[in-house]
Amino acid sequence: MKAPRYKPSRKFGFNMTPMIDVVFLLIIFFLVSSHLARQENQIEMQLPVAKSADDDVEQDTPRVTVNVKEDGTTWVAGRPVSPDGLAQRLTAARQQQGDNLEVRIRGSRLAPYAFFEPIMLACTESEIWNVTFAVYREDVR
Repeated sequence: MKAPRYKPSRKFGFNMTPMIDVVFLLIIFFLVSSHLARQENQIEMQLPVAKSADDDVEQDTPRVTVNVKEDGTTWVAGRPVSPDGLAQRLTAARQQQGDNLEVRIRGSRLAPYAFFEPIMLACTESEIWNVTFAVYREDVR
């Protein structure tokens, strides 16, 4: 007896639509997140001038940028934040990004030291030891 042969009426293949959707979502996510990262450094601010400064060489280090305006308002990720909220955000960022997290403080040269002290205390409370200040180099200005 001969076995019957069934010819498939449809060809089987991979459905690429979900993969294309995921790729487009990833592209949009990275475009938006890179725009927000650049936006942090584009807040108009008169940075202090230093005689010597290191160039920003390490781009792969995870970083949180804290902006301090001359009136003392502290901004993280484009939103104002209180000193208590800053400590919580930094702790969460360190737990998410790891122990090599860098905190970059961009402060107005017109802001007094009293506005920067709570930020450094929040870094200490969050066990973040890599704290840098954004400045203009005297010879570059």
